[in-house]
Amino acid sequence: MATPFPRTTVGGVSLSRLIIGTNWILGWSHTGAAADCMIRRRHASAEPIAQVLETFLRAGVDTLMGPLAGQDHLLAAVKMAEDRVGQRIILIDTPPMNVDDSPAARAEAERVVAASKRNGATFCLPHHSSVEQLVNKNRQTIDRLPDYLAMIRAQGLVPGLSAHMPELVVYSDRNEYDVETYIQIYNCMGFLMQVEVESIHQVIWKARKPVMTIKSMAAGRVSPFVGLTFAWSTLRPCDMVTVGCLTPEEAAEDIEISLAALERRPPGIAGRSSPNKTSIMK
Repeated sequence: MATPFPRTTVGGVSLSRLIIGTNWILGWSHTGAAADCMIRRRHASAEPIAQVLETFLRAGVDTLMGPLAGQDHLLAAVKMAEDRVGQRIILIDTPPMNVDDSPAARAEAERVVAASKRNGATFCLPHHSSVEQLVNKNRQTIDRLPDYLAMIRAQGLVPGLSAHMPELVVYSDRNEYDVETYIQIYNCMGFLMQVEVESIHQVIWKARKPVMTIKSMAAGRVSPFVGLTFAWSTLRPCDMVTVGCLTPEEAAEDIEISLAALERRPPGIAGRSSPNKTSIMK
């Protein structure tokens, strides 16, 4: 195998700094229904997913993020890729959960976390759509969050927060909640970010724990070279970048662009195709 991809440590666990995203495996393109349908058709079975995962694994990228519940073909692909390469994939589960303040809802949340454990996750980061329901901006708290973090610890999983809302990072650090990492949207376009890029950059750099950034290419609105080079050039050495890929070729390209950015060299990738390039671009 080639030199392994650079790594970081989160909650005592060694992770590749490049993380395999699942939007372009499970069918969430952030562009439209046609693209979603195309993704789901291509990845309707485990084999094409396993090919993408194998490409990452052979480059030392062994960390995957996404909601695992009900994604049997994804979990089967993980097992296939692991068997082919002889290396484990570290799973970061991002499950939605019922955060209503009732005994029934808490029991339901406990079942969600237990399912995360059964699915082989090492990390459990409750989905931002659930956690953001608990935010109290007036008190700068995330009410009852410790209850859910305790559930995660009880299952032997590493807790973190999916924090699309940047206040979650700030409030969590300020209140010293038991989390080991954060997910935060971060890209050069400000796509889906709730405040300007410069402010999120400051939030990440001030975070007390490593940050897993997502949407690095703004869901295809910037090229991999632009999106990944920006991300790697502006993050801390402990932070991570998540990428979504449709094919093994895309995975290989994103790996090379990322390594080139980290090593401060031009990437060894083919140029863009066009019907009639000017002579300087040939």
